[in-house]
Amino acid sequence: MTLAQLQSFVLVARHGSVKAAAAELEVTEPAVSVAVAALRKELGDELFVRHGRGIALTPGGRKLATLATEILSLAEQARRSVASESRRLVVAATPTVAEHVGPLIDAFAARDPELELSLTELPGAAFAEALEHRRADIALGPSPGAASSIAAAPFLRCRFIIVAAPSHPLATARAIAPAALGDEHWLTADDLEGFFTRHRLTPRVSTFSSGAAAIAAAAAGEGIVLTLAHAVADEVRRRALVRLDVRGTPILEMWHASTLGLGRALPAALALQRFATTPEATQAISSGRAGAVGGARRAPHVTLWRSLG
Repeated sequence: MTLAQLQSFVLVARHGSVKAAAAELEVTEPAVSVAVAALRKELGDELFVRHGRGIALTPGGRKLATLATEILSLAEQARRSVASESRRLVVAATPTVAEHVGPLIDAFAARDPELELSLTELPGAAFAEALEHRRADIALGPSPGAASSIAAAPFLRCRFIIVAAPSHPLATARAIAPAALGDEHWLTADDLEGFFTRHRLTPRVSTFSSGAAAIAAAAAGEGIVLTLAHAVADEVRRRALVRLDVRGTPILEMWHASTLGLGRALPAALALQRFATTPEATQAISSGRAGAVGGARRAPHVTLWRSLG
C-alpha cells in the first residue's frame, strides 16, 4: 500500500469518478485504475461499485476513505515539518474577507520576516475540506461548522448594510421589506446566494472583481450592494452613498479563524489564529479599506492571488 495508491482512491471516492480523479492528479485514467486495483487486491475488498452514473463505496471503502484521508494529511504534515516549505503558511478566506484582512496579514507577517504567507480565496462551505486535506493551513471567514476536527476562534463581529446612490428610488424609503429588492440590480464581489435564498429573491446580479469595484458602481448609480458598514463609512458620511433602510439590516456576521484541531495544526497557523483575536488585529482590519488587499504594499514574503476555482 502506497501513498500514491491511497491518494488515487481518496480522489475517486471524493469525485465519484476515475476520470475526475485522474484529471486532478494529472495522470491517465488507467494509472488511477491500476492504483485502485492494487488496493483492492491487497485489502480483499472491492472498495466501490458502479452505481448509476457514479460509484457507491462499500462499507470497507467508506472506512478506507476516512483513514486514507487522515494518513495523507499526516504525511503532508510530516513533509512540511522537515522541508523548507514548513515556513510557508496557506491562508484561505472568502472573497469578502480576503479583501479586508490585508492589514491583518501585513501586521502578522511583520512579526516573522522569514514566514511566507499565501492568501487564496475559497467559499466558506469549502473551508473544512480545504483544512482537512491541507490545501489551507488556516481559514478566515464563517465558521466551518461543528466538525470535531476543526478548531474555530471568533475574531471579528461584522455589520453588513445595503447601500445605493443618493438618487436611487429607495434612498428615502423607510422599513423596506427585503422582498421589495427582488427587482433591483445587485452588485457584488461575493456569493449572495444565501441572502437571496433566505428572502426568496431572484434578482439580476453583476459580479465584480472586488468589493471596492462593486461599491464604486453603486455610487455611480448602477445598483445596490450589500457591504461591510465600515467599508463604506466615508462614502456614507460624504453622501456619495446612502444606507437603504431595509428591514433586518444591519446583518451581523461573526468571522472565525479556523485551523485543524486535536494538535494537528501548524504552529504558524495557531500563532495567526491567536493574533487574529487581538485588539491589534481588530484595529488593523477596522482601519483598512475595501480593496486594500489588491492595492496595498505587501510585506516581502506575503503573496496574494484570487482563486479561479
